Amino acid sequence: MKDKRHIIGEALAELVEQARTGGPKVRVGLMASGSEHGTEELLRGAALALELDCRLQAVAIGPRAPGYDSVQWLETPGGEAEIVSTMESALADGSLSAAVALHYPFPLGVTTVGRVLTPAMGRPLLIAATTGMSAATRIEAMVRNAIYGVAVAKALGMEKPTVGVLNLDGGASVQRALVRMAESGYSINFADSVRADGGCLLRGNDLLAGAADVCVCDTLTGNVLMKLFSAYTTGGGYEALGWGYGPSVGEKWGKIVSIVSRASGAPVIANALCYTAALVRGGLVRRVEAELEAAGRAGLDEIIAALASNPAAGEEVAAPPWQPTDSEIHGIDVLAIEDAVKALWKAGIYAESGMGCTGPVIKVPESRAEESKEALRKIGFL
Repeated sequence: MKDKRHIIGEALAELVEQARTGGPKVRVGLMASGSEHGTEELLRGAALALELDCRLQAVAIGPRAPGYDSVQWLETPGGEAEIVSTMESALADGSLSAAVALHYPFPLGVTTVGRVLTPAMGRPLLIAATTGMSAATRIEAMVRNAIYGVAVAKALGMEKPTVGVLNLDGGASVQRALVRMAESGYSINFADSVRADGGCLLRGNDLLAGAADVCVCDTLTGNVLMKLFSAYTTGGGYEALGWGYGPSVGEKWGKIVSIVSRASGAPVIANALCYTAALVRGGLVRRVEAELEAAGRAGLDEIIAALASNPAAGEEVAAPPWQPTDSEIHGIDVLAIEDAVKALWKAGIYAESGMGCTGPVIKVPESRAEESKEALRKIGFL
């Protein structure tokens, strides 16, 4: 039993430490079991994080291991299920502000935003998203991923983060949805590709160069990107670079559980702990709520509903008489390219679909190019 003098002494020491470091320490839990590189690798990462961030207190969760006295413990007797249960209880009662886990079963509607180091310019890049699913359908999920990526960037202190959409199937539709939200008042700062044709649809060159602060993609693609950026210098078995797969974000999701891989090495573990602590200080949960409210005022629900409907889908339309197609229209999503061609046929304009080096194109007669673009805009393909 501690006497009063001992308790007072500890309290004074804590106050002195807070004054020295600029505020109370953020307690971030770390799942301390399950790594492919062993528990010691996780603890080395935790110890390194404490050197990088003096306002962080790493708390290992699992069966206690010797050494690494700077790391505190929430001891558990057994395996992963007990570690997760202990972690969730500590998050619920406030003894942990956030946690870093090697695995966590997120519900539908929750995803994570990873962070990598781009090799060309050495710039950090947020990948939205890398695990979980923010929505059941891909395009809606990517639109929501953009909102969540912006929230994470703002929690890190970026006032006007630049946002680019990876040029995937569905990317052009996501871009259109974000442009419509911007036109309706949602504040978003679009990135510009480093390639000569510019635009906010990003290609591989842009990821290497860090052309955006936030790269929007689907979860599976984001997960692959995280592994490539994290382990390309090591041959794949050891993730040595970056900040991990990032914090959990979602509508009405009130906690921060960040993800690292079972292949993540100590440098990534350390960065993930520091990344998570920074997001706690930046009020990530509050930022997510604010971004969703702003997007809602700009018609998020209506725009997502419009994405789900396709006015030309399934309709049988005969092609008009053939004409030479010497003009190209870009920006149509590959998933909608054939329906867009049918829409032009219905308007009496001969058109053909094709695939260029930057994505799908619709080929139309030069004399009807502007008319074709306007028709596609009215229907919603552009």
